[in-house]
Amino acid sequence: MADLRIIFYGTPDFAVATLKALIENNKNVVAVVTAPDKPAGRGRSLKQSAVKEYSETQKLRVLQPANLKSENFLEKLNDLQPDLQIVVAFRMLPESVWRLPKRGTFNLHASLLPQYRGAAPINWAIINGETKTGVTTFFIDDKIDTGEIILQKEVRIQPTHDAGDLHDLLMKAGSQLVLETVGLIEENKVKTFKQTVNQPLKTAYKLHHENTKIDWNSPVDKIHNLVRGLSPFPTAWCYLVNGAQEMKVKIYKTTREHKSHQEAPGNLFATKNDIKIAALDGFINIEEIQLPGKKKMEVKALLNGFKLNPNSKMR
Repeated sequence: MADLRIIFYGTPDFAVATLKALIENNKNVVAVVTAPDKPAGRGRSLKQSAVKEYSETQKLRVLQPANLKSENFLEKLNDLQPDLQIVVAFRMLPESVWRLPKRGTFNLHASLLPQYRGAAPINWAIINGETKTGVTTFFIDDKIDTGEIILQKEVRIQPTHDAGDLHDLLMKAGSQLVLETVGLIEENKVKTFKQTVNQPLKTAYKLHHENTKIDWNSPVDKIHNLVRGLSPFPTAWCYLVNGAQEMKVKIYKTTREHKSHQEAPGNLFATKNDIKIAALDGFINIEEIQLPGKKKMEVKALLNGFKLNPNSKMR
């Protein structure tokens, strides 16, 4: 049987690992579809996606449509005569695109579907204090992350993991799951099953300014999990009120202390080496922080050159 003609869709580093696995295992990737180059940095020079950068090193054909429904793009896809399309960390495809190949279009999602459908499954699994998550391959249908499941693989979440750690674990597990999925499709051995909802669904909502802000009136576990679930990106944040000055700060790493107290949530306590903040049922110790216009730093380094007012607080 001739090799399946594969079109790969993806944009960030998470997708590069899967594309690399396909190439290194001699899969016939006839084209790669990725996001258009975007202006970035102070000079506003055009920045290529991670997938495009890797594709060019492998001399793969790269398509960068601004409009996935354009006739020009659809003509190019048809000319490529794909047997299979694989989607990893890309935007939603129109039906005219995902229905195109005779062997279907499947997606790799970084959760154990149906849980954590949506834009940020890695972050929300940690924010919600999960101890396990995983990766899923499924055939795309007309809704978001609802198609019939092909394969799943579970991944454990350790208490020390942040979103960056889990990203890397799922990236590796996902690339292998895609290879297994392609193998099943090549051998006509795919047996899918429908997504069944037998418990309350947790959604991986898109992260934005409001749902990444720390609420110091929360329990310490909730705050700690929010910080590690948003680190290193997009990062949990709050306001530091230091005397008459108020500034937005990012918090990258914390530890927690369960302890009853009478302090108002947000009250700040500092020594020469550490900063801790009162929360609902204990204290949060700040390990890594970033002030406006500064680099991320350990708290001990910050305290060497930054003066905190005795009545400073977080809000």
